[in-house]
Amino acid sequence: MQQKLIALDLDGTTLNEHSVISPRTKVVLQKASRAGHIVSIVTGRPYRISKQIYDDLNIKTPMINFNGGLGHIPHQKWDKEYQKTFPREIAFDLLKNMKHLGIKLMAAEKKSMILANNPYAVQDDFFPASLNSEQILNQQNLKTDPTSLTMLVDEHKKAAIIKHLNQVYGANIEVGVWGGVNPILELEPKGVNKAEGIKYLADNYKIDRSNIVAFGDEHNDREMIDYAGWGVVMRNGTSALKRIANDITTADNTHDGLATYLENYLKLAK
Repeated sequence: MQQKLIALDLDGTTLNEHSVISPRTKVVLQKASRAGHIVSIVTGRPYRISKQIYDDLNIKTPMINFNGGLGHIPHQKWDKEYQKTFPREIAFDLLKNMKHLGIKLMAAEKKSMILANNPYAVQDDFFPASLNSEQILNQQNLKTDPTSLTMLVDEHKKAAIIKHLNQVYGANIEVGVWGGVNPILELEPKGVNKAEGIKYLADNYKIDRSNIVAFGDEHNDREMIDYAGWGVVMRNGTSALKRIANDITTADNTHDGLATYLENYLKLAK
């Protein structure tokens, strides 16, 4: 079979309800890798909370973080590594206007940097629960432009905040809305999305777009599912995403939907 680039969203797709990779999924992904396919994690998560999953999978391929903002091969120097950023002045401006806008918490990140304006345990430990003085988000500590700015906002002001962000900073940023129980917004550099990430990987590995197979479940997977030659949406995925899918898994993320689908699609079963 022709070499494929297999792009994997994490939450709700590769990971089960407990946010871990099941033994069966792990076996199938390693089998796909041994069969010569490029298996890559393509996630909205920062590197610090996806590193353990990458290591557990034990596949030495590039990884895309921050919805396409960072492309790298963990634990090694990759000459094709990239990291996109937006002006840090946006973070400073929002810090000044947090209270007025209805932003409760902010974190600025890059591959190996996390700064937050105060510790707050929420959303699967996404925001750091403790900070030292160098990790506080302020003008002194944010010395370089960030790749991502994540904000916990007032639920009732969310729509107004999104409108404000697009109007004032829209030339420099994309505004993403997280799925889940907490009202969380994420700012990323203009033009960044998962499709850009997989296109970059496919170009580097000389893999034709028709040979990209992407798996996802949420709105931040839309561009990737749309761009891939074969876009597969999880049974537990959103209705909007299912409408643009080439196919839908028969089982959800908690019942090894991805593993079963990929094993059949790549004819990996013995």
